[in-house]
Amino acid sequence: MFEFDRDTIIEVKETLDMAREAGLMIATAESCTGGLLAAALTAVAGSSTVFERGFVTYSNEAKTDLLDVPAKLIEEHGAVSEQVARDMAEGALRHSKADLTVSITGIAGPG
Repeated sequence: MFEFDRDTIIEVKETLDMAREAGLMIATAESCTGGLLAAALTAVAGSSTVFERGFVTYSNEAKTDLLDVPAKLIEEHGAVSEQVARDMAEGALRHSKADLTVSITGIAGPG
């Protein structure tokens, strides 16, 4: 089982506390991190009062199917573009009850 270091947990807890105080629910849309952000958020006790759901959309097809990211947008700008990241966040917002979404996309490894 993966464990987060103490500093990470402290930062995550502070983030969750700020969202809780503001009355915000959070959702995530992740690609290359494969759910690591959602795992960090849910590693903190009480996160269910703030964390609504997470989408792991590693493939382009998953981005399209789960978050409604247009295939043409991925084709034109690339899966790791700012435009696709924005659409992933907007899709997570549409497909959840969250008030705030975070998306992560990037290149997972060499080549």
